[in-house]
Amino acid sequence: MKRREFLKKAGVGATAAVAAATVNAPFVHASKKTPIRWRMQTYAGPALAEHVIKPQIDAFNKAANGEMVIELYHADQLIPTGELFRAMQRGTIDAVQSDDDSIAAPVDVSIFAAYFPFASRYSLDVPTLFNHYGLNEIWEEAYAEVKGVTWLGAGAWDPCNFATVAPIRSLSDLKGKRVFTFPTGGKFLSRFGVVPVTLPWEDVEVALQTGELDGVAWSGITEDYTVGWADVTKYYLTNNISGAWCGSYFANSDKWDAVPEHLKTLFRLSMDSSNYYRLHWYWWGEAHYRVTGGKLELTTIPEDEWSIVEAEAEKYWDEVAANSPRSAKIVSILKNYVDTMKKAGKPYRY
Repeated sequence: MKRREFLKKAGVGATAAVAAATVNAPFVHASKKTPIRWRMQTYAGPALAEHVIKPQIDAFNKAANGEMVIELYHADQLIPTGELFRAMQRGTIDAVQSDDDSIAAPVDVSIFAAYFPFASRYSLDVPTLFNHYGLNEIWEEAYAEVKGVTWLGAGAWDPCNFATVAPIRSLSDLKGKRVFTFPTGGKFLSRFGVVPVTLPWEDVEVALQTGELDGVAWSGITEDYTVGWADVTKYYLTNNISGAWCGSYFANSDKWDAVPEHLKTLFRLSMDSSNYYRLHWYWWGEAHYRVTGGKLELTTIPEDEWSIVEAEAEKYWDEVAANSPRSAKIVSILKNYVDTMKKAGKPYRY
């Protein structure tokens, strides 16, 4: 009897094992499917990408467990930065990390990306404005009007300061300086005699050495040291026209829609992780390299003179507000935000 009971139980166990194998079979087969593959291009060159996006993409690829693989390309590696938006619409590239301004996004909000003059003082201003002052909803609305590209979210980077071959100690020293910078930032700085120059990112260092460029107003001091520009410039101006670069993630809409929900969630989590890393990496670097960098001499334009630049930015905001009702709404939000920060006092504003 005991033998019969054993055989009976063994038979039930075997049946259950076969049933379990049958239930699990679809998962086994699914894991062998060809993974989703994206080609993604960042605004950053190789050295900078090691911090601003590569850790994120490496982590995503690992966590995706073979279901999806993102191939990362650097600035201008596949497509010139200024053509990235159109290329994304066509599906030539699947995803992009950049600011809206540099990739010529055909939306009215693009002018507020990158370095919109004096829109932020600290890196935390950017996520605060997007998550608590309504900019997320405004950006989503704007990109919903454009076919083929999905805006995935924004984050903060570093401030915009000058690194130059010759020192800048007054506004007059800006006149005639040929500077590599962002489109909107360059247009604003041209009011003070700066000559904005557009070059492929990888050519900037050589242009500084040959005299084609007098400086860069493309980053803070962390990037100057990280990418090698501190080796070919001599001075760093502590005044900045913006406290943080505003960058975003974008994807071809068809490619994004084809991604399963759990991988969409994973990608958004990886974006959050990258945004967090950049907050503390830049906060550390901007102080660290000023104090211990040793390559760039710090210069400063006196506050009473720099206030002229700030006053001009207020006029510029009003000019941009006239572009569209949505632009006017954003400018109103920025003014309200600045007013709130000033009323809050230290440490928000001094």
